[in-house]
Amino acid sequence: MARTILYAAISILLVAAIIRQPDEAFQASLQGLTIWWNIVFPGLLPFLVLFELIAAFGLIHGIGVLLRPLMRTLFKLPGEAALPLLLGWMSGHQAGAEATAALRRDGLVSKREGQRLLALSHMPNPLFMLVVIGAGFLHRPELGLFIAAVVWLSALCTAGWNLLFNSRKDLSQNASLAATTASGGLFDRIADAINKSRERDGRSFGKALGDAVSSGVQKLLVVGGFMIFAAVAARLALPLIQFVLPSGAAELLLPALLESHIGAYAAAVWQGPGVSAAVSAAAVAAILAWSGISALLQAGYAITGTDLKLLPLIGVRLLHAVHAGALALLLWKPAQDILTLLPDRLTGVTAAMLQNGTEWQRPSNAYEAVTALGLPTLWPYTLTAAAVLAILFIIMRLAAPRTPDWKKH
Repeated sequence: MARTILYAAISILLVAAIIRQPDEAFQASLQGLTIWWNIVFPGLLPFLVLFELIAAFGLIHGIGVLLRPLMRTLFKLPGEAALPLLLGWMSGHQAGAEATAALRRDGLVSKREGQRLLALSHMPNPLFMLVVIGAGFLHRPELGLFIAAVVWLSALCTAGWNLLFNSRKDLSQNASLAATTASGGLFDRIADAINKSRERDGRSFGKALGDAVSSGVQKLLVVGGFMIFAAVAARLALPLIQFVLPSGAAELLLPALLESHIGAYAAAVWQGPGVSAAVSAAAVAAILAWSGISALLQAGYAITGTDLKLLPLIGVRLLHAVHAGALALLLWKPAQDILTLLPDRLTGVTAAMLQNGTEWQRPSNAYEAVTALGLPTLWPYTLTAAAVLAILFIIMRLAAPRTPDWKKH
């Protein structure tokens, strides 16, 4: 009852704030839309479509058989968990959450395994870190590589702690059964797993592709709604937060709490006493590791219908953020020594990364900065990513030997 009243009160306050500040709400909504269209949509769609195709053609089970020993040794997870892990690290939060939820619905991971996999696959888009943050936000492409490395290393450290405190063996029923009943050589077992899964699905390639594209676009529309809502809420709540916190701190903490893309920019342009480049990079890494309430709500939407919980994920995100910030400060000086050895031409690509190619000027705050003209876009990389993924899909499909018809009976 109390929670319902609280949600209703917050909704009424937001409506009142939008009515009172329609221009601010519109600008924030446009900024959220810009980030979604330029970064999230082209960065996520190929991976979401790929996962649906991999699942439809049984390759997820073949990958599970192939990578089962590695995943069990490193993460105490079934081999099928390798695909959500790769998709999350290669594409971003939503792809990892969607793939993890799909495995849990199919019973390929247990609840405890799914919870760990959800936390481990909840990662920021690597192209966003390498291209947008490095070249676009910080205007130092080599720092994008440093921040990405810090986020990835801290994720592995966090996964180690999570595994240490959840060390009880908890194999999923299907994975244990497959491990005990599988026979024959490795390629025979891979082919058998692929063929059995393909027969259960039964859709043609055209049908599977159409369903994959339709499902991916629908999911990304929901993601866009979350991002726009978070951007509007952050902008409208800023005057209230400034009564409690100094202006600079409020403009950093509020976007960082709600939306990681705007929060990362706020940290990149953060100015104040004692704010060095190392502190700014550490803040960006911590914000990306936290991912924001918007990304957490997207993960909660993805796991709807499963028994996976959002609260443990929030705890792991906080731990990851602490690890990322601390590791960035710890590795800053050695990383700078290494980065000085990189060719100077890497620092000359900044203008090419920007849509308008103009000289960069530091804005007064993060909300003024996130515009369609000044924000780098991932669209040029989408066709390349789609082509590479299509080639990998074809190679994986052809590499798996077919089981002769007489063996099926």
